[in-house]
Formats: sequence, structure tokens, C-alpha cells
Amino acid sequence: MGKTILAIDNGTQSIRALLFDLDGELLAKSQLAIGEYEAEHTGWSEYDPEKFWQLLGQACKTLWEEGNDPGNVACVTVTTQRGTVICLDKDGKVLRPAITWMDERQLEDIPPLPFKWRALFALVGQSGAINQLRKDTEANWIAQKQPDIWARTDKFVQLSGFLNTRLTGHCVDSVGSQVGYFPFDYKTQSWAAPKHWLWDALEIKREQLPELVKPGERIGALTDEARQHLGLPECIPVIASAADKACEIVGAGANDASIGCLSYGTRATASIQTSKYFLYPAPLPSYPAAFADMYTPEAAVPLGYWMVNWFKQEFGHPERRRADKQNIAPETLFDELLLATPPGAMGLVLRPNWGGNIGKDKASKGAILGFRELHTRGHLYRAIVEGIAFELRKGLSEIAKKNGVPITKIRVSGGGSQSEAIMQITADIFGLPTERPHIYETSGLGAAMVASVGMGLHKDFSTAMTKMAKQGRVFHPDQDAVKIYDKLYAEVYTKLPKQLSIIDQALDKIF
Repeated sequence: MGKTILAIDNGTQSIRALLFDLDGELLAKSQLAIGEYEAEHTGWSEYDPEKFWQLLGQACKTLWEEGNDPGNVACVTVTTQRGTVICLDKDGKVLRPAITWMDERQLEDIPPLPFKWRALFALVGQSGAINQLRKDTEANWIAQKQPDIWARTDKFVQLSGFLNTRLTGHCVDSVGSQVGYFPFDYKTQSWAAPKHWLWDALEIKREQLPELVKPGERIGALTDEARQHLGLPECIPVIASAADKACEIVGAGANDASIGCLSYGTRATASIQTSKYFLYPAPLPSYPAAFADMYTPEAAVPLGYWMVNWFKQEFGHPERRRADKQNIAPETLFDELLLATPPGAMGLVLRPNWGGNIGKDKASKGAILGFRELHTRGHLYRAIVEGIAFELRKGLSEIAKKNGVPITKIRVSGGGSQSEAIMQITADIFGLPTERPHIYETSGLGAAMVASVGMGLHKDFSTAMTKMAKQGRVFHPDQDAVKIYDKLYAEVYTKLPKQLSIIDQALDKIF
């Protein structure tokens, strides 16, 4: 049996085929850009699932073309973006483009729930939240707006389920990948019980859903067609891992709930891995973890580091031109821009709720406050980075309070973690040692760790984490900066939701 693990990481911006050894070292990587998502209407986000599948095959074959040995692969495992859903007919063919997690469409009207549920939710004050959930559910939208497609939908799956089905020929997916609008019981980590209210609230039927296995369990073996598509010589096992954010947490080495994990990606998140289940932010659940029977409560900034890329695109032309002229990475110059401004950006404060919100803050809007004549592009850039970190600090502190375990250190993964300046700002805002994993590909690494246990290459999850998850540089907080950030956080940032709520409501009425 081979000793390397092939992890497929189908993210939002790219698909990566990654080869890991049992010490957690990245032996080889092939990355292909996904390209533009389709948007037939404002707020929509769709993509042809067949393109995901084709890119997956191309990425894998590139590894072998570059000289890596496909015969040394022990197994395949898949981690993907969450909440991207796909309709398949009885022959496994795609019926319509995938609706991605970035899609913002909503139903205007929904049929009433049975009286027993309406009465119950009215009694507990949850009628509005349940109705909103039903309007946001992609399956409900398809059933109402495209009934012919829904009538032919034999299986309704996440992107992970689609890829695992294509790989093995069996409609099976990981418990750890079930994050989205599905009749899924997050506490028991299984499909909801037959009489659960979700079956009446959502158009999905049990027979349309995949079978579920726990992270680390075998999904099946590659079909001959899939083996050829990936360029592998043998029909090796496919092992369940989990969704990308869950895998990032274990890939970053979060082996107990005292470690706060930040993901600086398109969707910026703060989370922990814990054995305790609770709602955060209510009514949202704790999601399944990459390690079986664990949970990952999560605070999020939906368009977190998209905002950083937005700044670079709209205001970063000088740095990009200089980088081209000097033949250096533009990130170096953007770090200089951050370091040229002081902690607190001279009173410029940004609330990063630009991409819609969840839970109790759904109606709140983004804001930039404190502009003065002295502010420059650099101050705006720093305010964006600080605002994201402030919001994640707020969420992580609430998660830790609910969990009952204080946070003692921070670990950061995702694209933003590659910036030295951003890592130092994070350490200063949280006031805690902030560590960067030894490799950038933490989602793929986490998936490989789970698969190594499933294959018996490591005896348990604890051993896999000890052997494969290593830390890189540690950034220690600067106490002078900590004092500034603590005051700014307590006296300004945490007061913004209440102070801006009237303006947020007025904007909702006008637009």
C-alpha cells in the first residue's frame, strides 16, 4: 500500500490536488483556478458542477505529469467549500448549475407550515427565523421556481457529495461536510428524525439525500472511470473527511478548545473544536468537525478577506505597478502600506458587515467611521484588516464563554495568514500569541490527517495531529498596541451595532 495521501481541496477560488506524507509535509501541489461564477441575476452565484469535476481530474493528472508517483497513493479524500448544492437525476446527471454558498436569492412567498408547527414557533418567538430559513433554502427555491427540475431530482447533494459520488459510484457523503440548508440534526450529526419539523419546512425528501459516514470512515473505492479521470493506476479507497473550514481547524493543529482558530479566506471565520454542542450565533448550530463526534461553533465575516482583495483591486494600483516594475510580490508592498500606519488607523474604524449577516445581526450593515483629512489609503487598508479581526475577536470571545474554556492562543490559516503585518495586527488585537501553521494548505492537510486515521496509517486522530500538524512562526502581541486596541474595541467597536441600528433600519426601508 502506498504511503501518500491525495487530498482534493475544492475551494471557492481554486481546486487543488495535494500530496501529503505521513509527517504532514506537502510533497506536491497542483492548483487550477475555478474562474468566474455565473450570475444570471444580481445576487445569484452558480457554477456548472461538470467543470468542478473536469478541473479535479486535470489537477490530479498534472501531479503525475510533474513526476510524482501515482502508484504511491494510499487513498483519496475530498474537502470542499460548504453550502454549494447540486441536483442529480436518477442516472447521476446534473440537472442545473450548482447554487453556491455565495448565492443570495430568496423566495418572496412560502406556503404555510402545518398548524402544529406554526403554533409552536409562534409560542417560542421563532416564527420569523423559521420563515426566513425557508425563504433562504435553495431546495425550496428550486421546487417553487423550477418544479420540473425538482420533480426529476433524484439526489440533492452538497458539492462534497457530488464529488464523492462521482469518485465511488455511491451516493455517500461525510457527516463533516453537512453545512447548509438541509434537514440535518447538527446535535446528533445525522439526518433529522422522521417527525422533525425540518421535513415539513423544507421540500427535501429523505430518499433524495446521500447516506452519511463519519469522518475517517470509508466512502467506497474509486470506480474504473474515476481512476482513469484522476490518472491513478489502481482503484484505491476514498475516505471521508469534512468541509474545508472544519479541515482547516485540525490542519492548524487545534487539539483542544483553548486554541482559537481563525481562517482568513473569502469567508473569514473564528472557531474552536469542542465536544460540547451549543447554538452560536443563535439560532445557528455548531457545525460538525473534521474529527468524528466533535463540533465547530463558528463566528463569521461572510466576505472577510474578499474585502482585502476588494481594496487591492480598487485602491492598490500603485503597489501593483511597483511590484510589476520591481518583479516582486505585491503582497510585500501591501504589508509596507499596513506598517506605515499606526494601530487604530488614527481613529478610522470599519465594521465589516459587507456581505450580509447571520443570526441576530442579519439586518446590520457595513460602516466606515471617523474619516478625517489626515487619512490615506493606508489607513483605510489597515481599518479593513482591523475591522475583520475585531469582529472575529467578538465572536470568538462569545464562543469561548459559551463553551466554558478560555482561549489561550490563536492559530491562523487562509490567504491572509501569509502576511506578516496581518499576523502581527491579529496578535495585537486578540492580545494573545498568534501562530501560523507550517504550511499554507491547512484544509488539505486536515483532510489528509483524517484520511490517515481512516486508512490505519495513524492509529487515532490525536496521533495524526501530533505527527502531521506543526507550527510555523509565532507572533507575540505588542503591549502598547494591545492597549490601544483594547480601548478601541471596548469603547467603540462593541457599541457600533446598537448605535447604528436605527440607520441600518432606515436603509432597509429605502433600499
